[in-house]
Amino acid sequence: MIALTLLADPDQFKAPTPDELFQLPPIIAGVDWFTKPVLLAILSSIIVLGFLWAAFSNPKIVPRGVQNVAEFGYMFVRDQVARPFLGKDADRFMGLLLSMFFVIWVWNIMGVVPVAQFPVASHIAFPIVLAVSVYVLKLYLGFKTQGVGGYFKNMMFPPGLPKFIYVLLAPIEFLSNMIIAPFTHAVRLFANMFAGHMLIAFFSMVGFWFLFEQLTPLGAPIGVLGVLMTIIMTGFELFIMFLQAFLFSMLAAMYIGNSLHPEH
Repeated sequence: MIALTLLADPDQFKAPTPDELFQLPPIIAGVDWFTKPVLLAILSSIIVLGFLWAAFSNPKIVPRGVQNVAEFGYMFVRDQVARPFLGKDADRFMGLLLSMFFVIWVWNIMGVVPVAQFPVASHIAFPIVLAVSVYVLKLYLGFKTQGVGGYFKNMMFPPGLPKFIYVLLAPIEFLSNMIIAPFTHAVRLFANMFAGHMLIAFFSMVGFWFLFEQLTPLGAPIGVLGVLMTIIMTGFELFIMFLQAFLFSMLAAMYIGNSLHPEH
């Protein structure tokens, strides 16, 4: 694809840069923190709150409409996210996990909504805030349930292994649980949304350039290919958006479950 772009003026055509796509100016002059990602994050929260309020504020015995959709989402999170890792404590954390799943999903979907066209989770600050929140909750529950010493003992020295193994295993478990796990929890969501947004922007630019700005007999097929790839990548990205919301919520449930049930 890069080689084909040389058919056009290489000084005029370029792929979008991260600065152009992700470093967005303030919406209100002088209010530096109020940018497009912040606005979309607020709108996403309002959408999720409105959806869940409409579904469960006056529930019917026989669900229909919005309640039916929301109950399907609830059962999915309960059966695929909460119960496998939390067991009898699943219902206790369903409010957190359900809200997290829907908010992240709507954050991601904002990337393909006309006008919005920005996945909130592609801004690293938002996944970091969620990952740190889960991390703090994990530590709180672990210390409360097992005690501070017991928490680190169960984490670093699982029973039933030869003693010499702990020399290698203990620092690895400490780094994995205390540093690598929260880091990858945030970066996995961010990186997927960042890369997907870049790819869609690139292919859409290729299609627009060769069909409208640099239309030639040889360039037209490249433009059509760019449009087709944009459609394909958008469909694939919709799947990734759902998958990343599921994985983030699932890992949150796993971390919480490990703090509550160290024996597992």
